[in-house]
Amino acid sequence: MSSNTNSSAESLALATPPVEIETAPNPIASVILLHGLGADGHDFEAVVPELGLPRDLAVRFVFPHAPMRAVTINAGFVMRAWYDILPGAGNFRDNSQHIRESQEIVHVFIRRELERGIPASQILLAGFSQGGAIALYTGLRYPQRLAGLLILSSYLPIPSRLAQERHDANRDIPIFMAHGEDDPLIPLSRASESRKRLQHYGYAVDWRTYPVAHAVCAAELADAASWFTRFFVECGPAAR
Repeated sequence: MSSNTNSSAESLALATPPVEIETAPNPIASVILLHGLGADGHDFEAVVPELGLPRDLAVRFVFPHAPMRAVTINAGFVMRAWYDILPGAGNFRDNSQHIRESQEIVHVFIRRELERGIPASQILLAGFSQGGAIALYTGLRYPQRLAGLLILSSYLPIPSRLAQERHDANRDIPIFMAHGEDDPLIPLSRASESRKRLQHYGYAVDWRTYPVAHAVCAAELADAASWFTRFFVECGPAAR
């Protein structure tokens, strides 16, 4: 990767500083959570106190803002988007160049956490909808082992490139995929196809569905928090 690419990604990533919440001083783990199309980094900040994390578990939540882009399927309106989406036969078509650009943006935030003393093994990538697609795309290709991937109401983008591009460092990374049974935007069938493809390549996927549309419900948040807390708690004060 060239220095120009690094500089461009950092400029896009930090054009608007991310929202950050620390559950306690001196975090020992980080969750980088990417919002969905048209939202921003504030979209999930209210969720943190609802997760019910252990009081002695210090986690830094980082909520980046996607770049402003024209989104074709939304009549070209400019909004925060990790990538453009174009009409296509069957499923919509995702802009692969934008996906790779957003991958580099996530790399910027991972590097920031590494520089702040959080090891890669204690960094969890998460996202909702478009953000989930970017978290999944990035995490499967990342060259250091991450804590896990938390994917909400989303799918695997550019599935045809997974076999060639996935990295051995995360070949057995835990993946939590949750989806609404009545999702009209990303049908349950598309998410299920993604899950089956991941399992085909040997990934351990904890698959959950909930009786909601394109949204996150309280039961889903509770299950997600229980799932990822166990990856962090052994490094917390209670384990020392």
